Order: sequence, then structure tokens, then C-alpha cells
Amino acid sequence: MNRTDRLYALVEELRAVSPRPRSARWLADRFEVSMRTVERDLSALQQAGVPIWAEQGRTGGYVIDAASTLGPLGFSADEALAILIGLGSLRRGPFRHASGTALRKLLAVMPDDDARRAASLAARVHLLEGEEAEEREPVPPMFAAALRSNSVLAVDYRDKHGAVTHREIEPLGYIGKDGNWYLIAWCRLRNGVRAFRGDRMASLEATGERPVARSLDRAELDIPFGVLRSLADDLS
Repeated sequence: MNRTDRLYALVEELRAVSPRPRSARWLADRFEVSMRTVERDLSALQQAGVPIWAEQGRTGGYVIDAASTLGPLGFSADEALAILIGLGSLRRGPFRHASGTALRKLLAVMPDDDARRAASLAARVHLLEGEEAEEREPVPPMFAAALRSNSVLAVDYRDKHGAVTHREIEPLGYIGKDGNWYLIAWCRLRNGVRAFRGDRMASLEATGERPVARSLDRAELDIPFGVLRSLADDLS
């Protein structure tokens, strides 16, 4: 995580638990940096005018004035519940960390009564998952950042028989199906578009090389069943 992203994440972390404090030690562990780095970041935010202050004592730490940093969101109960269900459905996938923090941010910026009502409704919604979900291999953390990395990726990939090949791939998109997530990419080894299942990636690293611009033609995916729907369809 670069410093700009960390500064933003620090503000959102403090907002999520406000008015309770977070200690510098807790924040350092959370963002995998030193206490000195956290304290320097918090000082920079304070100097920039973010309403953060330190509470002294054994249970003290840093606190933010949540009401002064972002206004409440005007979601209806149904809208908030729909978002909570959508984020909750990602809990076991490669986007689990981002979905968890987004869920906390949503509740943090909603009026207290609306947040409690949405959380109460969400507690009555259950997702039925197959037993194989518990047995899936962990997905490399880089999977969730693959598209925005704008980089060629080096991947060690296991096929369904367990054989591992090393590939260099150029990310083009994601597909989610039945709890599995696939990274769609141009594979330099196969000289074509391929789908790489997240839990079959033994490793995944950004090389820093910028890929050439490619457009994804859905016909290239050669999916024999189902209907492929883009999330962009919901934004139009």
C-alpha cells in the first residue's frame, strides 16, 4: 500500500470506530508499518486539517471527528440492505478485504438509526455456500489488484491436474461464477485470451512492465454455458 492510499485508509479506519480510539500500535499492525510511520502519517493528516486528536491513558489512542469528515449517505433501508448483501457475498473471495472495509465504511457514514436497522435486517439474510468453499486454496492478494495494477503479471498456475506452468499474462477483466473468481487475461505462453481461476494461482506478482492496450471481445472467452453480464450494464 502506498502512502497516499494508507493516509486515506487511516482516516476511514478511524471513522469506522469513532468515537472509540485506535492506538498507534494497533494501526501500525493493521497497516503493516512501524509506529513511527503511523505517527508521522497521523501528524500529516492533522496538519492538513483532518480533525484527529490523541486521547491519553491506557485505553487511549487516536480519535477522529466522524461528523466533520463526511456527511451521512441517504440510502433507503432496502438500498443499504442490498449493498450489505452484495458485499457479504464477497466475503470468501479475493475481494474479501476490500468488501469488509467497504461494509464498515457504509455503516459508519449512515445515521445511527439507519445503520442499526440495516444491520438488523442483514442479520436475517443467509448465504448458502457449498462445502467446497471451505476447502479452496487461498487466492494471492495481488489478484484483487490485478486490473488496476496496469502491469504484466507473472503467475505460477496449476491446472486441474495439479501441473504448474509459469505464465506472463496481461489482465483484461474478471469473471465470477459459483463462488469462484477468474482473472481474464492475454496469456503470452498460449498467445491468446485465457481464464485463470484465482485459487489455482500458486503465486501472482506484478512485473512492472506496462502491457499493450487490448480490448476484450466476449466471443474470445468461448464460454459454453451461462450468460455473461458486465457490471457496467447496471450503471447505464
